[in-house]
Amino acid sequence: MRTIDVNEAIDQSPFGQFQWLVVALCGTLLVVDGYDVFVAGTVLPTLIQEWGLTKPQAGALQAWALFGMMFGALILGPLADRIGRKKGVAISFVLFTSATVLTGFADTPGQFKFFRFIAGLGCGGLMPNAVALMNEYAPKRLRGTMVALMFSGYSVGGMVAAGLGIGLIPSFGWQPMFFIAAVPLLLLPLILWKLPESLGFLIKQGKQEEAKRIFAKINPAMPLAADDRLVFTEVKGASASVAELFRHGRLLRTLMLWLSFFCCLLLVYLLSSWLPKVLQEAGYAERASLLSLFSLNFGGMAGAIMGGRLGDRFGLPRVVVGFFAAAALSIALIGVNPAPGLLFALIFVAGATTIGTQILLYASVAQLYNLSVRSTGLGWASGVGRIGAIVGPTMGGVLLAKELPLGQNFLIFALPAAIATLAMMVFALSNARSTERAQLATV
Repeated sequence: MRTIDVNEAIDQSPFGQFQWLVVALCGTLLVVDGYDVFVAGTVLPTLIQEWGLTKPQAGALQAWALFGMMFGALILGPLADRIGRKKGVAISFVLFTSATVLTGFADTPGQFKFFRFIAGLGCGGLMPNAVALMNEYAPKRLRGTMVALMFSGYSVGGMVAAGLGIGLIPSFGWQPMFFIAAVPLLLLPLILWKLPESLGFLIKQGKQEEAKRIFAKINPAMPLAADDRLVFTEVKGASASVAELFRHGRLLRTLMLWLSFFCCLLLVYLLSSWLPKVLQEAGYAERASLLSLFSLNFGGMAGAIMGGRLGDRFGLPRVVVGFFAAAALSIALIGVNPAPGLLFALIFVAGATTIGTQILLYASVAQLYNLSVRSTGLGWASGVGRIGAIVGPTMGGVLLAKELPLGQNFLIFALPAAIATLAMMVFALSNARSTERAQLATV
């Protein structure tokens, strides 16, 4: 009889076909999630015109989905620690795809807000569960890269939304942009069939046989005997409570991550909601303004993948600090009204260092907490970040209604990136001290 720690075994195993399947499935889910989030920015200029909305009203309209995301992250993240991540993912997926389809039938701003809130619940629950699942199945040496690669699907979804908006909205209006979400519902049977449950959850529930079947797919070179027992070293840790996030010297790091999430999601949803409208008012055609969302998300995908690779090599905290500093600079420079080529280059960098950094923050949270509280940690960090996501579009509407100079607006937009740079510097220093203390304790 052998006792096999699956956490250590995954770290020592090659990254195989089964794990690539997990990346592909979770990445596909996030493509749909990203589409749902960014589709609102593509239709906002049309809604302002069709429903006669003021800019503050339009910002509040966007905020309802983000309000739902906050509750979804806080409720569905911890729930998955109790019912399993596969069920958490399925519930979240059905919620946001169904509600997105129904949004296309909205006749009034009130109906639009309601359906967007329900869609937000699902979107907010999907992210922390998908990240936690991918984090568990990736070996530690590749964890940042694989989580970032999976999460790049979020940016792909944003690019799909921008591309379809360019082709559909001028000819068919805004409603078909939401009806398209019915197509991903066809993926639900595949997800339920192929997406694996968390190994740690199965072991914690005493489901050894099911855990062994999954483990055999991860490491075929290690055949299991009938009396072998799988364990997960973190399974017997503390319960999944919020208080646990602040124990074991994690108080300062948790707070700094929460502040960084707040600032980062504020920027992501501020830019995704208002960038097309701002560029239209600056004199760009509708097609060019929607292309800005494509550039923003293309940058997000590139930034996530590059940041994941750099994070595996140099450590995620250092990379995140650099990305936030670059975000502050690029966003501020957008306000000087540069030539179109330079403008889209700056938007690309802004996307890489905001959307891309959001993905790196999720990976940072997943690495900070052990398995028993990982979904809770991801859910609460994401939930606190959603407050920033709500503030972003609302703040953008209020600022733009004041008709400040373009450069002044973007200087204000850059402030959250500067604050997040300082917060992650504090996190990095605290993390380094904690690692040093742990090493000294083992000597």
